[in-house]
Amino acid sequence: MPGLHKWRHRFKSHASRWTVPREAILDFLSRSSKHMSVKEIYSSLYKSYPGMGLTTVYRTLELLARMGLITKLTLGDGQSRYEFKSSEKEKHHHHLICTECGKIIDYSEFLDEELSLVRKTEERLAKKYNFKVLDHNIEFLGICEKCNKSNKRSGRAVRRR
Repeated sequence: MPGLHKWRHRFKSHASRWTVPREAILDFLSRSSKHMSVKEIYSSLYKSYPGMGLTTVYRTLELLARMGLITKLTLGDGQSRYEFKSSEKEKHHHHLICTECGKIIDYSEFLDEELSLVRKTEERLAKKYNFKVLDHNIEFLGICEKCNKSNKRSGRAVRRR
């Protein structure tokens, strides 16, 4: 698994061991462009790692998210989705999440303007609350084009929060 050695030192700084399941999950997510649930990750890895339990996957994903190596997206359906977090600016993106079907759309338009506003907000929050902001995650919740068309055809009203 080339390139993964660079993350091993991060585990030591979090008082965690570099284990085969952690390496397998991180490698899997680093090669995927999807936003995957715990069960999808577990199912994808089970054939290669039959000894890896679902609890291990849950705990590993939580650890990787706390370490900043992956992003955890919490959807309205109660299931979280995970994606690998690249440190490259070109891959930085935010999300549009459909509350009807759970579709997640990555977008990167307006990033410069958005990041400028976020940085100002982070600075003000850090100063006001003496809080060190490490990262941010921007999600817009709404209805995707397909669900919107389906709702219009069926006459269903779109629920609002």
